Amino acid sequence: MHSWTMAVKAALAPLANQERAEQMQAYMRDQFVFYGIPSPQRRAALKALFAQPQLPDLGALPTVVRELWQQPQREYQLVAVDLLIKCKKPLSHIFLAEVEALITTKSWWDTVDLLASHIVAALSINHPDQTQDALQRWRRSDNLWLRRTTLLYQLKFKHLTDERLLFEIIRENQADEAFFIQKAIGWALREYSKTNAHAVESFIEQQRIQGLAQREGLKWLRNNARSAVTEPTRRDTR
Repeated sequence: MHSWTMAVKAALAPLANQERAEQMQAYMRDQFVFYGIPSPQRRAALKALFAQPQLPDLGALPTVVRELWQQPQREYQLVAVDLLIKCKKPLSHIFLAEVEALITTKSWWDTVDLLASHIVAALSINHPDQTQDALQRWRRSDNLWLRRTTLLYQLKFKHLTDERLLFEIIRENQADEAFFIQKAIGWALREYSKTNAHAVESFIEQQRIQGLAQREGLKWLRNNARSAVTEPTRRDTR
């Protein structure tokens, strides 16, 4: 085991709290076991390891991330994501294969959404051709989490959002009633509405986006009294 992974384990294991662990496990629908360490406490305990001189070499990053991902407690996967975010700028496009493995292993929103909006986002900016090849494959995948990633990776792009691509991917997933897909559609539309309100309103109306995706997509506009799209009537929903 890499020395950095061992140092993380040495720092986190003594902080285990069974009562909080049970609460966190219940909140995550019993998908994972936990030490019971809240994120602020976890990050404070690892602050020294995240200082630049203590970070693992870039060449060791895949090994460290895999080792953390293999640990049973969910905190280790969250540490791995934090580490990737810290090191995202120099990541090579070759790391896309590693990211795909992370998205499709121990998958849940707490890791997938950060991988999408930070790591895949950074790779798409720094290595657009290679990333687009992966995204084209992911958007047609049977794996829900890969498709959710293609919906969410542009969350922070604002005026750099590829609107045509975003709307295409939403259309492809619109009929999928899975909660995590509908939620992602709404979230992506909500964030983009802060940049181009008219485009989002028009798309929702023309595409007849309804239900959870519509509510989430219009939330920011309605909170700011800017939406002209009305809720569908009962007749419209039949």
